[in-house]
Amino acid sequence: MSKLLPEYSRSRLQEWIKARRVLLAGQPAVPKQSVWGGEAVEVQPETHPSEVPFEAEEIALHVVYEDAALLVVDKAAGMVVHPASGNWEGTLLNALLHHAPQLAGIPRAGIVHRLDKDTSGLLVVAKTLEAQTDLVRQLQARTVKREYYALVQGVVERGGRVEAPVGRHPQQRVKMAVTQSGKPAVTYYEVVERLPAHTLVRCRLETGRTHQIRVHMQSLGHPLAGDTVYGGRRAWEMAGERLLFPRQALHAARLGLIHPATGEAMEWHSPLPEDFEAMLAGLRAATPL
Repeated sequence: MSKLLPEYSRSRLQEWIKARRVLLAGQPAVPKQSVWGGEAVEVQPETHPSEVPFEAEEIALHVVYEDAALLVVDKAAGMVVHPASGNWEGTLLNALLHHAPQLAGIPRAGIVHRLDKDTSGLLVVAKTLEAQTDLVRQLQARTVKREYYALVQGVVERGGRVEAPVGRHPQQRVKMAVTQSGKPAVTYYEVVERLPAHTLVRCRLETGRTHQIRVHMQSLGHPLAGDTVYGGRRAWEMAGERLLFPRQALHAARLGLIHPATGEAMEWHSPLPEDFEAMLAGLRAATPL
């Protein structure tokens, strides 16, 4: 059947057979079934979500700035930026298409950089092709200013710079890692506040690799609080109290760039979200056991 339908992968065809979407002589086919010749084969394909145009969805957005060329969103933790496996609906892209329908004519609805699902904070979106091209060039030139607050485990003695390539983990493909085959990545970090068994740091990105801050801080032995993917703990005991934080403690607090239409230097700031502030308050009130 793969020879008759070369536009579909073998795995996709096998999925359709298992889903009883392939009929052989009028009956549902089974894997590895023999065909003698002359039988009629009917395929009832199921459209994959990635092959369907993304739909606009009425989802609340916190827009902190908007004009004809761009908009800046303060993304809430828990929102996926772009539709992908397991998250084909309810994403920032779906919300953007409802907020500004003209974004349907721009690749990725104008999204030029991303934040992880559980990372909160500022993200810029281009509203025209010209603005998108300009913003991508600014990102490539490393002139876009991006600062994050991160709560990491352990005591960070002093600030510094991490220059270590980040790429796909060689064994665990859902993770990133410091690896020689990765892309160049540079993160600057400085101590903001030392707390019981934790340190609040401010990180500045020179590059923007997937999970860059999470991977770089882990490489220093200081994974982000709540980041179980990279060794962080969701909960810990402090002074007899169990403090909880169910996501990585990372917030995009500052975004600066050159406006693609006016050439003006612009900058936005986002305060820490309530859950992050509550966690800090709990740590400040606690004494290590």
